[in-house]
Amino acid sequence: MYVIWIMMVYVFLLMILVIKGPAIWDRLLGMNLVSIKFIIIIVAFASIYDIVYLLDFAIMYSLSGFIGMIFITLFCVVRKRRRK
Repeated sequence: MYVIWIMMVYVFLLMILVIKGPAIWDRLLGMNLVSIKFIIIIVAFASIYDIVYLLDFAIMYSLSGFIGMIFITLFCVVRKRRRK
């Protein structure tokens, strides 16, 4: 149970990085880390309370986070090329 609380504190600290990040890449890295920590929280909660179907949600969330990060990164790269 302590793992969940530690991860929640870590997510809060990462959100500060996302908000105050000096560059867009720092913010993207912070959002990626936040999504990974949420996946860890979901898996820990599912294993502690023996709720198997939450693992399916963790898999779906991780896939959507991965695809979302790819699209956001491509958007930033294309936007940077257009500015030059």
